[in-house]
Amino acid sequence: MIYVDTSVLIDFLRGKTTPAVEMLARLDANDVPFAIPILCCQEVMQGARDEAEWRLLREHLSLQRLAVPTDPTALHWEAARIFFDCRRHGLTVRSSVDCLIAAHAIEAEATLMHNDEDFESIKNVRKALRTERG
Repeated sequence: MIYVDTSVLIDFLRGKTTPAVEMLARLDANDVPFAIPILCCQEVMQGARDEAEWRLLREHLSLQRLAVPTDPTALHWEAARIFFDCRRHGLTVRSSVDCLIAAHAIEAEATLMHNDEDFESIKNVRKALRTERG
């Protein structure tokens, strides 16, 4: 399974042409299954500019395959551990939400498609994190 991170979704929704957006378009065109972690939906929704955009985003995201963690408590413990381990290795992760998304991808054994340097830092500490950087 491929998980699509917020960094790719935002570029896609803004109509940007990036390698990650092109990869997402190819997945969709070839009916390759992918999912959006529920945390990424929250991040996208938080960026809505007004009520109309909120409704449009909610409608669009509701039609997608959403990934929900099997054990939210364990996921949060693991995300905290990822953040801690990165810090101990001298790596700064700018967003604790990225640690949650990474932990979720690891739990699901999914490949995380992203355009965010934090995931490459996390990958240095968590070899189980599979990524595809756009």
